[in-house]
Amino acid sequence: MSATTVTVTGMTCSHCVASVREEVGKIPGVTDVAVDLASGRVDIDSAEPVDRVRIAEAVDEAGYQLAD
Repeated sequence: MSATTVTVTGMTCSHCVASVREEVGKIPGVTDVAVDLASGRVDIDSAEPVDRVRIAEAVDEAGYQLAD
């Protein structure tokens, strides 16, 4: 089991949270995604470590960006 935490910018509502959760959740091996709207924190649990580029692509697909 692996845990990864990233910060996403641009989320402003519960729809944003749902979009990010859905897209990141599609990454193979991801078992759980928890998104905190106030902080932009996204906690990702997965069977194996998930590449940051893969996470960035999923977040981009949802319409947002990873913080640097």
